[in-house]
Amino acid sequence: MVAAALAGLSLLSLLTCGYLAWGSRRGGAGEAPGSLLGEDPAAGTLRSQPHIIFILADDQGFRDVGYHGSEIRTPTLDKLAAEGVKLENYYVQPMCTPSRSQLITGKYQIHTGLQHSIIRPTQPNCLPLDNVTLPQKLKEVGYSTHMVGKWHLGFYRRECMPTQRGFDSFFGSLLGSGDYYTHFKCDSPGICGYDLYENDNAAWDHDNGIYSTQMYTQKVQQILASHNPRKPIFLYVAYQAVHSPLQAPGRYFEHYRSINNINRRRYAAMLACLDEAINNVTLALRKYGYYENSIIIYSSDNGGQPMAGGSNWPLRGSKGTYWEGGIRAVGFVHSPLLKNKGSVCKELVHITDWFPTLITLAEGQIDEDIQLDGYDVWETISEGRRSPRVDILHNIDPIYTKAKNGSWAAGYGIWNTAIQSAIRVNHWKLLTGNPGYSDWVPPQAFSNAGPNRWHNERVSWSAGKTVWLFNITADPYERVDLSARHPEVVKQLLRRLSQFNKTAVPVRYPPKDPRSNPKLNGGVWGPWFKEDEKKKKSDKSKGANKQKKSKNKKKAN
Repeated sequence: MVAAALAGLSLLSLLTCGYLAWGSRRGGAGEAPGSLLGEDPAAGTLRSQPHIIFILADDQGFRDVGYHGSEIRTPTLDKLAAEGVKLENYYVQPMCTPSRSQLITGKYQIHTGLQHSIIRPTQPNCLPLDNVTLPQKLKEVGYSTHMVGKWHLGFYRRECMPTQRGFDSFFGSLLGSGDYYTHFKCDSPGICGYDLYENDNAAWDHDNGIYSTQMYTQKVQQILASHNPRKPIFLYVAYQAVHSPLQAPGRYFEHYRSINNINRRRYAAMLACLDEAINNVTLALRKYGYYENSIIIYSSDNGGQPMAGGSNWPLRGSKGTYWEGGIRAVGFVHSPLLKNKGSVCKELVHITDWFPTLITLAEGQIDEDIQLDGYDVWETISEGRRSPRVDILHNIDPIYTKAKNGSWAAGYGIWNTAIQSAIRVNHWKLLTGNPGYSDWVPPQAFSNAGPNRWHNERVSWSAGKTVWLFNITADPYERVDLSARHPEVVKQLLRRLSQFNKTAVPVRYPPKDPRSNPKLNGGVWGPWFKEDEKKKKSDKSKGANKQKKSKNKKKAN
């Protein structure tokens, strides 16, 4: 019956703008503290440039919030979302660096050169310096800009550091992960270093062995206490939680000792601590006079990792994949300035959309020569209007070609299906290449003490399969592949991929640089590339070339 219904959907849906995504499940995860209650009599009106607080969680699974039916209690998130607008057709990227780069530039990965994997600690790589960033644009219109938490956009040279990319201050980590207490990170055996920064220097003096979620929250409170709320502030809080390693203070395990799976239990404790931290941030916004003119945006950077305790059920796949479980995220907006509070937005929204949306709200200007991939979606979120977005390029990764059976023939001569790519156009989603781990991992998979894949649902692919097509509106769980039934739709989406690919810039994914070893930098992960050294080398080479030329002239004479 399901297959017949899906097959009956008209091909004209490819050309329409409408979306009817499935509604979110409401959980009964308890009440948030009463201190979050309160109404603004001037709600729904922008009185001046709003304070912008963007909270980015790390590796939070789609199911891992109370209002999506999780057994993990998240009373603060549930309360903020219920009083704001829940984003239930909201997409990010499947990994850390890609999502963060698209948030801060408003551009797809193919337009920044970061379309492959993540930025590794030892790579001489960072967000390209010719890309204007969100904090830079907000500074132009008078905002004070502060970042607390995980950067993960490269640091091999000082120009790549957060304070050089538009932030007035930075307190946090440069890498993708690390110990929550000691802030040390080993990239490989013998390549280890300290990773906690205050602006451009290692924060040895500020490190008291405090759990990072709590430490970052204290820093946010200090920033809010010292800033004048009459002046606009942009606060980007990129928590390390709930990314591995799975660590949490003991008291947060209290409600989760019945969870036998140790990874899930630790993950639950970490998320409980994160939920409390966000309550404390919200209390600080109220205490210091920011709340009534503030916009709080909450988002995960990608889907959860089941082997590290995260759950994306009922979605397919996990972090690092282009199945819905890797890219469909928990997200909401909470603000007294919203017109339609307590609503659910089922319109298409992508992480690149925050760049133009927030700049417009801040009364800033977007230069005509900046070719953005994001859209201004404030009216979509606040007023319930249709989204200007009708498609999303999830990615094209020309380096990841692990689909051995992919070919131009399988792509109708339009596209090489060995390439990992994914695109959404209206109701339809197309994947090519190897999309990644594709199981559905139900809650029962976490019922035992160790990782248990017995409960997982799998689909046996026919040999050589490298193309998938789904109607995501009708089949959000990606259970019925329609690629064989609708070849014309497949061809149309392959042509769209090809059009996007013509605009792509070369991939930036350099090899490791041995100079990155923290042992050569006082035991600290940090910038190692020196511009002076490069100039000296170039000057030496120029001098050597001049000497060769003069010698050749003498010989000729």
